[in-house]
Amino acid sequence: MRIISGKYKGRRLHPPASLPVRPTTDFAKEGLFNILNRLIDYEEVTVADLFAGTGAVSFEFVSRGALSVTAVDIERHCTEFISRTAAEFGMDGLKAIRANYLVFLKRTPGRFDVIFADPPYDMPGIAQIPALVAGSGVLKEGGLLVLEHSDRYNFQKEPHFLELRKYGRVHFTFFRIDKGKAED
Repeated sequence: MRIISGKYKGRRLHPPASLPVRPTTDFAKEGLFNILNRLIDYEEVTVADLFAGTGAVSFEFVSRGALSVTAVDIERHCTEFISRTAAEFGMDGLKAIRANYLVFLKRTPGRFDVIFADPPYDMPGIAQIPALVAGSGVLKEGGLLVLEHSDRYNFQKEPHFLELRKYGRVHFTFFRIDKGKAED
């Protein structure tokens, strides 16, 4: 696993094999960030990475110049790995928080331009994540939610749906939360 672009391009991530994660493949990450290239200006966004796991997506955002990235995961070993790696790389803009994503959405005082969510594919409640994020107020007006999921889900009829992209078994659905639509 490696950082594919930006200031830290080529740096390798060496997460412990014992982490309970399913990392986003480099192929899917490249596709994701190619889409994001046309949707956001990295140097002007704050990011929350829910279900951060190894932090691979968080590290990619920092490498590309995001103002700040908050990596959220319920697993202590994941947040410890992210914090340790961020310190090793000298990434000041990355903060790892150990929390359940629902608690984070309810309690965080922060507001974000981009929220990336990569829940376990078999986790109950995946279908509710777009509505939970939209209703939480943590996404700024015009903010972007990116949800990684399996082909079991289809979000194209959701009110905030923007687009769907598939990379093998990995599906990314993009949502834009605009003022006036967040209460729908």
